[in-house]
Amino acid sequence: MPEKPRTGVILAAGFGSRLRGVSSETSLKPLTPVAGRPLLLRTLDSLAVAGCRRAVVVLGHGAEDVRDAVRAAYDGPLELSFAFNPHYELKNGVSVLAARPFVEGTFLLTMADHVFGDEVMALSGGHTPAPGGATLLVDYKLDAIFDMDDATKVLEREGRVVDIGKAIPEYNCIDTGAFVCTEGLLDALEAVYAAQGDASLSDGVARLAAEGRMYVLDIGDGFWQDVDTPAMLRHAETILEQRERIGVDG
Repeated sequence: MPEKPRTGVILAAGFGSRLRGVSSETSLKPLTPVAGRPLLLRTLDSLAVAGCRRAVVVLGHGAEDVRDAVRAAYDGPLELSFAFNPHYELKNGVSVLAARPFVEGTFLLTMADHVFGDEVMALSGGHTPAPGGATLLVDYKLDAIFDMDDATKVLEREGRVVDIGKAIPEYNCIDTGAFVCTEGLLDALEAVYAAQGDASLSDGVARLAAEGRMYVLDIGDGFWQDVDTPAMLRHAETILEQRERIGVDG
């Protein structure tokens, strides 16, 4: 039976071109500061809040610089491993597959460019996925989504994903970029990759959904924000500063 996740996988391989130039400190997206702390270090902090003991960081573009910067700066409790995706120009599901040799059993999957409140990470770390399946943390607060055009939409019925994508016609919640997974998701991604020569994470989710093995978990009032553009960065910093003032996180 699956257990609660104790390993976290972070996807940090992409080019991050839409955020390039916003920081005078770095041109690499995972190292871009958000409210004073680099995105990737924030994600590592979040995995620790979720109860993970180790993190697998999947690198690609600027891999050596990102790895060296993280090793020099990170002083948290997680044991760090680094996987390399040589095909980082492909879709993000290929980066997930690059982590497979480092993963056994249940794992928490997220992106280096997503910021989460501690309450969302605690929720994900306490969740046990269905055998052979995976769970996507979703946000039903549609009116609160900062950039709906960029968001990955999800149609959920009776706790399961029915459809997923940025342009699906019907949806009732939003993909937050956090997943609690069994190796069933990796198997689904491998099948898509073998058939198409490429695979997005949403492709793997859709394949599991077609088999009735892709579930959702509502984050309720929890906070998350994708940081993919300068406007998203400014919005994330505003919310984080507000939360810090009232002592929500940390």
